[in-house]
Amino acid sequence: MTVLRDAFHTLRPLAGDRHGPLAPMMVALTVVTGIVDAASYLKLGHVFVANMTGNVVFLGFALAGAGGLSATSSLIALGSFLLGARLGGSLVRLHPDHRGRMLRAVSSVQAMLMAVALLLALSANEPFHHDVRYPLTAILAIAMGAQNASAQTVAVPELTTTVLTRTLTGVGAEPGQVRGPNSKLGRRIVAIAAMLLGALSGGLLALDVSVAAGLALAGAIVLAVALCVHLASHRDGVWAPV
Repeated sequence: MTVLRDAFHTLRPLAGDRHGPLAPMMVALTVVTGIVDAASYLKLGHVFVANMTGNVVFLGFALAGAGGLSATSSLIALGSFLLGARLGGSLVRLHPDHRGRMLRAVSSVQAMLMAVALLLALSANEPFHHDVRYPLTAILAIAMGAQNASAQTVAVPELTTTVLTRTLTGVGAEPGQVRGPNSKLGRRIVAIAAMLLGALSGGLLALDVSVAAGLALAGAIVLAVALCVHLASHRDGVWAPV
């Protein structure tokens, strides 16, 4: 019951929770990560726009001469992600004392970047050529770099929105805490499920509909997060301070 309760309260926090409405918003952004990485890997040349660990590995494979991988795509994603992280860091510093306003600033810009990527995807026919794939990769990686910067600063435990390695390690390495008061197993399961749901839906849309369909869904979620956190930020609470 502790695990189920933890999972439920991640999605619907209790009144007075230290992280308030931020936890479900981070879960939603984790879904976004799965969607855009599915679209980018399947349709933009085997590259990730959020999972930079994968891109570093892909870059090594490509330099070693592995087929089906592009060193150029990996480098574009890595460089653009760093640019996005720099952008996100600048945006969160505009509101250093309120985590909700930090997330609102970054999510608003991220939603605009997602809209630009969607328009670009709609403007071309699939399969995309380099003149569309490379700009799409860059725009999406900038958006996800900004998201990562905000997630790192907002700092909701176990909800980084992109990296699951530490989450999975916690599931396996801390079995003794499953029933304890400090158990985070429920929240970790929610994070893993959110990424899986995003990857599944993004993969289905990219393979059976279009890249644009996946980007439209991801952009809608980011916009919803921006609107929700805007409304929540009108009310200060224990969750707002960094």
